[in-house]
Amino acid sequence: MPWEAILTLAVLLLMLVALVKSWLPPDAAFTGGLVTVVAAGVISPEQAFHGLSNHGLVTVGAMFVVAAGLRETGALHVLVSRLLGVGTDIRAALGRMMVSSAGVSAFLNNTPIVAMLMPEVLSWCRKRQIPASKLLIPLSYATILGGMCTLIGTSTNLVIDGMVRDTGQLEPLTLFELSWVGVPAAIAGVVFMLTIGVRLLPERRELLDQFGAAQREYIVEMLIEPNCPLIGKSVQDAGLRHLPGLFLIEIDRKGDVITPVAPSDKLQEGDRLVFTGLVSTIVDLQRIPGLVPGVESHYDVSAESRDSRRLCEAVVSTSFPELGRTVRHSNFRTRYDAVVVAVHRHGERIEEKIGDVILHPGDTLLLQAGRHFERTFRGSSDFYLVSEVRDSGLVRHERAWVAIGILLILIGLLAWNTLSTAVSALIAAALMVIFRCVSVGVARRAVDWQVLVVIATALGFGEAIRESGLDALLAGNIERIGGSVGGPIGVLIGIYLLTNILTELISHIGAAALMFPIAMVTAQELGVSAEPFVIAIAIAASASFATPIGYQTNLMVYGPGGYRFPDFLKVGIPMNLLVMIVAMLIIPWVWPLTKLAL
Repeated sequence: MPWEAILTLAVLLLMLVALVKSWLPPDAAFTGGLVTVVAAGVISPEQAFHGLSNHGLVTVGAMFVVAAGLRETGALHVLVSRLLGVGTDIRAALGRMMVSSAGVSAFLNNTPIVAMLMPEVLSWCRKRQIPASKLLIPLSYATILGGMCTLIGTSTNLVIDGMVRDTGQLEPLTLFELSWVGVPAAIAGVVFMLTIGVRLLPERRELLDQFGAAQREYIVEMLIEPNCPLIGKSVQDAGLRHLPGLFLIEIDRKGDVITPVAPSDKLQEGDRLVFTGLVSTIVDLQRIPGLVPGVESHYDVSAESRDSRRLCEAVVSTSFPELGRTVRHSNFRTRYDAVVVAVHRHGERIEEKIGDVILHPGDTLLLQAGRHFERTFRGSSDFYLVSEVRDSGLVRHERAWVAIGILLILIGLLAWNTLSTAVSALIAAALMVIFRCVSVGVARRAVDWQVLVVIATALGFGEAIRESGLDALLAGNIERIGGSVGGPIGVLIGIYLLTNILTELISHIGAAALMFPIAMVTAQELGVSAEPFVIAIAIAASASFATPIGYQTNLMVYGPGGYRFPDFLKVGIPMNLLVMIVAMLIIPWVWPLTKLAL
């Protein structure tokens, strides 16, 4: 064995141990491994950084911006809320959620999809006192299953397509090529979760629910504008009655006060709704189109104005110049370019409306303020403390259909297959910014740079595996073991299993990048088409269900769902086996292991 192959194998094993033991994050582990093989002379710096020009890397970065545009416009909010329904039947909600999530994830990277949908699912569970642990693992699984169905559904497929293009030996993957195996696998996975999987899911309270009672409770007024979808609905149907963390105190209808509020009371245009609630619930209220803070009538609450504003919390100090005055008669808006949305006072429930609240030292104010309010007044003696509420940017509902139209344009470009995947994704990302579905700053922050670093460095290390000859050595062992069991089909199963195990231990992108050169050499040694091996890697690298560390979406739901590591093993191992059986039945049929002409 050449010394280059020995060194590369040693570094690879050390990387795997570091990732499994969580000694290093994936980007640091792959970067360290890549630097080591470059310093040893296994590959040149040019080869190491070749991954930066990979089509998949560019496409993944652009897709983050596309997903941000859909998130910022709230394009999926209403859809998901309706699909989850208003009832309390877990199985029915589970089916609707998994089908809708899988469908959306087929056309968007699944990591931002989970980021968008998880708050909706958590909110739905809180309102109905249903354990979030019954829905969050299925949410992650559904996006993974949906991502298998198309080229752009997951970064794994995009990275593999980029590597295919770099080899020049195979035709690039088309938009729906993976659907042959992805759709049946997704259907089988959803059916499994609705029948057997739902019984294996634990019942645990969401971590935040355990401490929710200790959080600050504000009083807030919200105004129903003419375009609000809540108009004509009862309080019960609108989901605004006796929710955890939110209580509707009264409805002010043109001076007539309705209190207590009955579940059957109908909402009308111009109603002022007075709530007490936690910060998270107030942020959720502001995301409902047509429901705006009931601030002073002369304050600009237009979409253009609200688009540049954020929610901030500020604690009133003894030096506050408006002490002893009501919110309505204070000079707050002129002095601070901000408006008081809600007030919290030492755990007490304030009975007055916002405008009639007299400001006292120690009051915590929830403000709708300019982007730079926190930076401007953080050191001011007027406030003891100033902090911005995370994820409180207001949704650009008026551009939701524009964002959906851009997504349809992207799908059309990919289906037309005239432009490359990367160019099509970049066009869609640019349109999201041009048509103001997402600002430049938000678009820049939406890109998960850690994921891009993992992709680039994993591809670079894949070059080291190829250049050192390690791919041929590993391929020979796989061919010998798998071939003795079942010939080419046995080798295909071996490639799938090894990729799937690596995915569960490290990451889907790293597993795909490391196994691709090995699979290409294996196919060459067998003298068969490499296509079925490429498809097997794409499915196996995405099918990470058994551990929370193999796929970002599993890790995202791990904490909020209150899960433990064995929970994923209990549900995920049967899911892994099910997807593998479906894949191994379909892949050799659609992409035959035909012998290549000599």
